[in-house]
Amino acid sequence: MNIRQAIKMAVKSILGSKGRSMLTMLGIIIGIASVMTIVSTINGMNEQNLKQMEAMGTNRIDVSAYLYNGQNAFEALYNYCNSLGSDLVLGVTPNSNASATVVYGSKSSTAMQKNQENMWSMDGSQQNQGNVALPPNLYYGSDQYSVCNNFTLAGGRDLSAIDIKNYAQVCILGARAAQNFFNYADPVGQTMQINGLPFTVVGVYAEKDPNSNWSMDNVIVFPYSVSRLIQPGTTMNDFTVKAASAEAAVEATSRISGFLTGLTNNGKSGNGYANSNNQWQNSVNEQATMMSLVLGGIAAISLLVGGIGIMNIMLVTVTERTREIGIRRAIGAERSSIVTQFLIEAAMLCGIGGLIGMALGTVATRVAGKLLVHVDIWPSPAITVGAFLLSVLLGVVFGIYPAAKASKLQPVEALRAE
Repeated sequence: MNIRQAIKMAVKSILGSKGRSMLTMLGIIIGIASVMTIVSTINGMNEQNLKQMEAMGTNRIDVSAYLYNGQNAFEALYNYCNSLGSDLVLGVTPNSNASATVVYGSKSSTAMQKNQENMWSMDGSQQNQGNVALPPNLYYGSDQYSVCNNFTLAGGRDLSAIDIKNYAQVCILGARAAQNFFNYADPVGQTMQINGLPFTVVGVYAEKDPNSNWSMDNVIVFPYSVSRLIQPGTTMNDFTVKAASAEAAVEATSRISGFLTGLTNNGKSGNGYANSNNQWQNSVNEQATMMSLVLGGIAAISLLVGGIGIMNIMLVTVTERTREIGIRRAIGAERSSIVTQFLIEAAMLCGIGGLIGMALGTVATRVAGKLLVHVDIWPSPAITVGAFLLSVLLGVVFGIYPAAKASKLQPVEALRAE
């Protein structure tokens, strides 16, 4: 018997017992769909997190420095980082939030705060209401803020060292903040009120995070020196350093850590630390991989159960078709042809179940992506092809024992079977 005949017989056997075949495939369908959905969704969430980190800027070093005497450690850090050279460090800036009321014309951050409160339902879940004007995030920055945070200018100019030195009442707007306050008008040269003080808009950053209400573009940046005007007594303890490369980030982190040890007198006059965000990215990747393995392994248990179901139903099939096997053996069929027939039937059962599971897994992945991370997630081709091949392999593996048992039946005993 050739392969074509074996396939025809397998199709006939499967279609002859549609209900039993579907129930047999159910474990494979659920297993394949579960594995695809879990692994694809976790991979999609990981990619989304990495995109957000890249939008914030790669090779960033998060620095914290606090002196017990209340002095600002930034100037010392600024001078040290710039002394390292551009082959190691590209920039350094404070990473401190400002708290202030922003007003332009009839628009104010106070009114936008009410929009933010309305975007949360009574149970605290976020509601998607499109591009709602939310209050901007206010930051104190140096002349190197845009470099450190991966911003590029769309218009106007950036903060300068002279702005810092002269306590200039100027600011830079992110793309979303510019839209919220000025709609489509050019904000450069306009004056905004910050806690009642006039601040001139000198630049606008290009958009880099357009698909989120809680956008990184919804920012307003001031020279850090004007903190004494906006919030007297502000102490800045958190800073961002931009390294030239991933390799430079390792060395720069080590050097800055040593500098902080000296600045704080080995912890006696303050405390400080430096961590590269590359370390966080590696940690996120490792956690996502571990989660995929654990949850994927749990889902794969249903595949094992499905495989056992395939073996069980194939053993039943062997019992039901004992007389057929005896006749074929009596007229000269070789054991290998019997094995081939039953393996093909088992593989087809799992293959069909795998195809159905792939379709359900794709739909479930799309739904999970929309609900969990609000983005479109498609299973990767590797996961899809791997899921199908795994289902066929399961059919072969769990069909070996029934096929071997069928091939070992003696013709005379098989012909006597009822």
